[in-house]
Amino acid sequence: MTTVYVIDDDAEFRTAIGRILKVAGYQVALYESASQLLDHLPSEEEPGCVLLDVKMPDVSGTDVQGHLAARAPLLPVVFLTGHGDIPTSVRAMKAGAEDFLTKPVGKDRLVAAIEQAVADYTAKRERFLRLNRLRSLLSTLTPRERQVFELVVRGKLNKQIAFDLGTTERTVKAHRLKVMAKLGVHSLAELVSAAERLGVA
Repeated sequence: MTTVYVIDDDAEFRTAIGRILKVAGYQVALYESASQLLDHLPSEEEPGCVLLDVKMPDVSGTDVQGHLAARAPLLPVVFLTGHGDIPTSVRAMKAGAEDFLTKPVGKDRLVAAIEQAVADYTAKRERFLRLNRLRSLLSTLTPRERQVFELVVRGKLNKQIAFDLGTTERTVKAHRLKVMAKLGVHSLAELVSAAERLGVA
C-alpha cells in the first residue's frame, strides 16, 4: 500500500490531512518535524510520497527536499504550505518537487497531486530497476566483448572493428552475437538504445 509521509508542525492540520488521505485509500505516517522523518527515512522499495511544509521549526522544507534528494532520490515530494511565494515554489520545482500546493487546498486537488506523484515514482522506479539490471548485464561482458560493444554502437562495421582490434571479421561477429545475447537485445537498434541508457554511446 502507498504511504504518504505528512510533515507539518500544525497538529490539527496534520490530523485533518491524515484523515483525508486515509479515506482516499492511503496509509499515512504523520510527523511534527522534519528531523523525525529524516531520522527514520522511508524505504524507496515501497511506493510513497512526502507531503511537506516549507516553513518548519527545525529544518526548512527545501532543506528536507535536499536531504531526500541525496538519500532517497526516488521518493517524490509534494509541498503543501501556507507560506508559498513564487521564488520558493520555482526553487522547489527546479529541485524536483512534484507539485507546490498552497493552503487551503481542496481535497480533490490534494489527492490528484499525490496520485500523480506516486504514478511518477512508479515510472521512475521501473526505469531505475531496468537500468540497474542493464548495468548488471553489462558487467558480464568480457573486456573484448565490451570493446566490440562500444565500437558497434558507434556505428562501425564488423570489418572496421576487426581491423581496429587486429582480429577477424568472423571473430567480431561471434563477439557481437554474445554481446547481444548477454544484454538481452535482439537488434542493433535495441543495442544502441541500451548503450544510450548506460551512457556508453
